[in-house]
Amino acid sequence: MQVFLEPLTPREEAEYLRRYKEGDPCAKDILIERNMRLVAHIAKKYSGEKRDMEEMISIGTIGLIKAVKTFDDTKGIRLGTYAAKCIENELLMHMRQERKKTREVSLYDPIGTNEEGNAISLLDILEQEAKDMTEACHLKEDVKWLYNALPKVLNEREQKIIIERYGLYGGREKTQKELSVQLNISRSYVSRIEKKALSKLHAAYDKKID
Repeated sequence: MQVFLEPLTPREEAEYLRRYKEGDPCAKDILIERNMRLVAHIAKKYSGEKRDMEEMISIGTIGLIKAVKTFDDTKGIRLGTYAAKCIENELLMHMRQERKKTREVSLYDPIGTNEEGNAISLLDILEQEAKDMTEACHLKEDVKWLYNALPKVLNEREQKIIIERYGLYGGREKTQKELSVQLNISRSYVSRIEKKALSKLHAAYDKKID
């Protein structure tokens, strides 16, 4: 079992970022080493029977290295926040490449779990995928289908939950807890509506490709 070093404190992180900007290569190594716990945490979501944890960590580390190299500390965010996105993007890109090779791409194939323990499918990240220029051509048609299908397949409440849950139309992704407060319903009810809506979209998509 791998043991990772404790994360840097905000003060330590600022110091090593300053030293890295000034050309200290050791500072870069420390920034990477002290963020490996973050890599392992994110990689765990995407590992499973078909994916080795160590392989996922190796791939996630590539994303971390890219994050350290491109991080702009003038944006007012922590390195960890920025790195988490880069790590996840690297893992998602790797899995897309895997699926291309096996020709098993499906909008609703499970690819991991989110922080709430719910399964993540390709449909869930369709909006994010569309922003990835390397995949834009392949996803453009499905994104267009999804937006056209929402008002036709889902009722008003289902549309609202799917749109706000996954940050469609450029919005912010919201948790089930946030939506339960916003809609004044229980979190479990939000979950049931979400699952039902996704099932209806899956069924509609199946008919499209039959």
